[in-house]
Amino acid sequence: MPHLVLWDIDHTLIATRGLGRELSAVAFERVTGVPVREQATVDGITEAVIFRETAKLHGLETGRADFERFARALAEQHVLHAAELRERGRALPGAAAALDAFAAANVRQTVVTGNVRAVAEVKLSVFGLETHIDWDGGAYGEDADLRPALVDIALTRSATPAHDAVLIGDTAADVRGGRENGVYVIAVATGRTSATELRAAGADAVLNDLTDVDTLLKLSPRRAQAQSYRQQLRRGIR
Repeated sequence: MPHLVLWDIDHTLIATRGLGRELSAVAFERVTGVPVREQATVDGITEAVIFRETAKLHGLETGRADFERFARALAEQHVLHAAELRERGRALPGAAAALDAFAAANVRQTVVTGNVRAVAEVKLSVFGLETHIDWDGGAYGEDADLRPALVDIALTRSATPAHDAVLIGDTAADVRGGRENGVYVIAVATGRTSATELRAAGADAVLNDLTDVDTLLKLSPRRAQAQSYRQQLRRGIR
């Protein structure tokens, strides 16, 4: 088993079925005073980038302080609407079983997500998926703009080398974040990115979803094994 699993959240473990965008629009208007006419593309993008680019679409220039106010407002909206999130959203098939299986194998688990931490905690807690997550070892939308930097931050916080980690996500951005850090990537075609697109992005393995937990566990050790073998070859060991 790898020592660490880095989970994406949206469309990998859960789906909010549109509520996330609605709450983001409410928070945006609370902070800027401007109703949202259109929102920046969100797949694989961090909240900091979504907020900044959405503001630009409305002719607004924003800074870090504005984003921090937005992040607080967004977290407040998720807390206020937790019951609605539970009713409208869902944990994706196999998510709970996959988290439990890695935990049973004594694998540490955290998240690499574009969500700010407070929102990530609400989203997983609402669906009972937070139990096995090491929140302090993760990386969040307030930590960096791009996925590769987030993966690097999570590896550092978790004190885990890349070859001992596996990243599981649903977008090409997740794949790039893992590969640019030398992390084995298992992509799941549970979001808006097809299995073909995920393979083209460079995922090491692609699954239709998380329901085949046995296959997920069997795929996960391969990166560490391959890395160990390559290290032996470089040292001239056969």
